[in-house]
Amino acid sequence: QVQLVESGGGLVQAGGSLRLSCATSGRTFSSYVMGWFRQAPGNEREFVAAISRSGGNTVYADSMKGRLTISRDNIKNTVYLQMASLKPEDTAVYYCAAVSSGLASTVYFRVNEYDYWGQGTQVTVSS
Repeated sequence: QVQLVESGGGLVQAGGSLRLSCATSGRTFSSYVMGWFRQAPGNEREFVAAISRSGGNTVYADSMKGRLTISRDNIKNTVYLQMASLKPEDTAVYYCAAVSSGLASTVYFRVNEYDYWGQGTQVTVSS
C-alpha cells in the first residue's frame, strides 16, 4: 500500500510558477511509476505528466509541454512537478498517482493505469 500526499498548490498570477510535491510512504518508492493528473470543475481527470521508476523517461501532456518539469528523488520518496508560465486554464485540482512497474523505463498516462492516488492540491491561476 502506498500513501501519497501532495503539497505546493496555491494561488498564483498568470505567468507565474509553482512547484508541486508528492511525498509517498513505504520503502518501495523506486518501484513505482509516478504521474500527475489534474481535474477542473465539470471536467474529467486528465493526464499532466509521468516519470518512470528510474527517472530516465518522462512524458508530458501536449497542452502543457514546455512549461512542465517532472522529477523524482528516490531517496526522499518524493516526486515533483515544476510548472511555469501558468495560465488561468491551468486552474484545477492536481493529483499525484502511483503504479508499480517491473520495467525501469515504463511510463503510463491513463487514469485507469494507476492504482494509488493522493487527495489533490488546488492550483488557481488568476488572470
